[in-house]
Amino acid sequence: MAEKTYRIPTVLSSDELLDKAFHRASKITISGANALDSVKKTTLAKVSAAGDIIKDTLNGYVDKFPRIEKEEDFLPELVDLVIGLDPYKKSLGAVKWAANRTDKLTTESLRNIRRSKDPEIIKGVRTQFYGRISSLMKQISKDLLFLQDCKNKFRNLPSIESDIPTVVVAGFPNVGKSNLVTELSTAAPEIAPYPFTTKGIIVGHIEDEWRKYQIIDTPGLLDRELSERNDIEKQAVLALKYLTHVMLIVIDPSETCGYSMEKQTALMESLQKGFEGVPIIVAESKCDIMKTGNPDRICFSAQSGENMEGLRTAVVTELRKIRLQQEDEEEDA
Repeated sequence: MAEKTYRIPTVLSSDELLDKAFHRASKITISGANALDSVKKTTLAKVSAAGDIIKDTLNGYVDKFPRIEKEEDFLPELVDLVIGLDPYKKSLGAVKWAANRTDKLTTESLRNIRRSKDPEIIKGVRTQFYGRISSLMKQISKDLLFLQDCKNKFRNLPSIESDIPTVVVAGFPNVGKSNLVTELSTAAPEIAPYPFTTKGIIVGHIEDEWRKYQIIDTPGLLDRELSERNDIEKQAVLALKYLTHVMLIVIDPSETCGYSMEKQTALMESLQKGFEGVPIIVAESKCDIMKTGNPDRICFSAQSGENMEGLRTAVVTELRKIRLQQEDEEEDA
């Protein structure tokens, strides 16, 4: 899945859409060979214009909103949390139904107009068409309002590439994660809104020759044990599992972050259990303040740059393994 930019148009209310369609239609006047021909041609054009505006607008909404079909992926989980997957699909389905129904009503009305030779009947067909379309739009008025709310929420979702190897950074606040992401990124990382955190997530990229990997820090999500999170946060962590190819847990042995090694170790064990099967690198920060005694962990300092290259190599090595696995799967597919 490529990086997402949601270009969703403003969703009009049912009344706004009807006003738009009927106002455009009201401006149409066509001269014919005689009075009956003028009435027929004008009415045909009015009905056709109104019907097309409503049908095309509704179909445009359906086409522009993201399709959520793939299971076990980040976006469906995220949409389900922020919007609600079932009502989202239901509302899009209702709008699609209304577009198809509008098309049928338009075709039926145009056929009746063409067959008639009575100006009053022709005008009556148009009036009846407008009434049926208005009734149809009222049936989906709540769906349109819901989709407008969805549009606003989609606009605030983070733009994340879920198909490139990604390392997610975890650990308590103030252990040095943000500086780490900045140092490992090839450019200034972006702060993106995320609906479950008090701060925006930090998204950066790591370049490996001509390839690109993703690095993400999620303040407020992966900085405490699972048992301390509420239900929404637990679901958000589940959504993150679909993004996380590699996890980098940062521990501050100096405890200047304000959390004891006992608490940090408990968080590490909680994450290892919650992200079982995900490659996990544990690194110790602030080695310019306090050297580590654990030979299995890289001790680094994002502040001074000490051992940053070694940590980068360790991270990229794991991400390369993921990339090669993805390439093998694509060849087998």
